[in-house]
Amino acid sequence: MTAIESFANHLPVKVRFGKGVASTIPDVLDELGASSVFLMVDEGIEAHNPAVAGLLADLEARSGLSIARFDKPAAEPTIAMVDLATDALRSSGATAILAIGGGSVIDTAKAARLCAQLGTDFRGFLASSPGYPVPEVALIAVPTSAGTGSEVSGGSVVSDPDAGKKNGIANANLRAQYALVDPLLTHSMPPAMTANTGIDALAQAIAGMVAKCRTPIGDGIALEAIRMMTPALVAAYRDGTDAEARAAMSCGSMMAGLTMNVSDCSAEHSLGQAIGGITHVPHGLTIGLVLAETLQREAAHVPEILERVADAMGEPADGSGDGSRAVRAVTRVLADLEFPVLRSLGLGEDDLDALADLALEDYFITMAPVPWSKTEVVAAFAAALALEER
Repeated sequence: MTAIESFANHLPVKVRFGKGVASTIPDVLDELGASSVFLMVDEGIEAHNPAVAGLLADLEARSGLSIARFDKPAAEPTIAMVDLATDALRSSGATAILAIGGGSVIDTAKAARLCAQLGTDFRGFLASSPGYPVPEVALIAVPTSAGTGSEVSGGSVVSDPDAGKKNGIANANLRAQYALVDPLLTHSMPPAMTANTGIDALAQAIAGMVAKCRTPIGDGIALEAIRMMTPALVAAYRDGTDAEARAAMSCGSMMAGLTMNVSDCSAEHSLGQAIGGITHVPHGLTIGLVLAETLQREAAHVPEILERVADAMGEPADGSGDGSRAVRAVTRVLADLEFPVLRSLGLGEDDLDALADLALEDYFITMAPVPWSKTEVVAAFAAALALEER
C-alpha cells in the first residue's frame, strides 16, 4: 500500500461532451445572460471545417445576438497576435467570449482576456506580473482539434519569434468557464494534424503520471485517457471519418488537459518547446519528436509508474518491470503514425547545445521525477537526432 500525500486541485470548468453538443452554444449564452459575443476563430475555418461553418451560420442568424468576430491568423499564438486580439476584445464591449478552434485559438483567447481586463499588452504583463484576477467576462471554449486540452486547462503558451522562445503562463483564473467538446468538429482534421495534436494529448496524459506533482485524481484521469487514446489515435489518423476514434480522441484529449491541471507536464514538453522555439513548427509535432527519448530516461527513475502506463496502453506483459514496455508502446504508436524524425527539421549536432540550454530554462523540466542534467538533455536530443526514420 502506498501512502497518499496531501494535495489540492481546482478545476471549475463546466464540461459538455458529445456529438452535436456545440449546438448548445445558444443555451450557454442564455445561461450567461450574454447578448454580445466576442467570437475568435481560426482564420478561414469555414473553408476546411463544414461542421464549424454550419455552426457559425446558425449563430449569425440568431436574433438579438451581437457578434464581434476576430479571425486569428494561422500558426501558434505570438505576442503580436495576442495584442491584436486584446485590442479587438476591448473595443467589442462583449459580455462573453466564444473561442472556436484549435488549442492556439483558445490559448490566444485566454491571454487576450487577461490582458484586456488588466489594461496591458502581453509583454507588459510578463514584465510586471500583476497577477491573475477573477475573469469579468466568461469564456466558452469549443475545440476543433483533439490535442492540447486547452478547453479545460489553465495554461496559455505564447511565442516570441524575435527571442526564439515560448512564454507559458498558467493559473486557475485563466480557464474557460465552459468547455463544449464536440467530436464532430474534429472530423475534418487532416492526417498530419491528427497525428500532431493527438500525440501531444497522449504525451500530456503520460506526463501527468510521470510528473513529481502527480496526485491520485490525476492518475485516474490520466490512465483512462491513455487507455482511450492509444488505439484511437492511430485509427483516427488512418480514417478521419471513424466516429468512434474521433470521439475517443476528443474525450481523451480533454481528460489529458484535466490531467495536466491536476498534475503537470514534464521534460518531454520542455524538450519539445525548445525545438519549437528554434524551428517554429507546430507544438504537437515537437513533442512527438522527443517523447520516446524522454520516457527512456524516465524509465530509469520511475519504472513502476511507466509499467502502469504500459498496462493502460495495452502493451503485453514481458516480466521486465523496468518501464521499457511503455517506451516500446509509444515507439510503435509513432511508427504507426509515420511520425517525422527530428533530423527532418534540418537540425544537426551543432544545435544540441542550444536546444539543451533552452530546455533547461523551461519550467516543465523542473516537474521531472528526478532533475535532469545538461548531459542527459543533450543525450536525449542526440538519440532523437540519430533516427533516420520511424
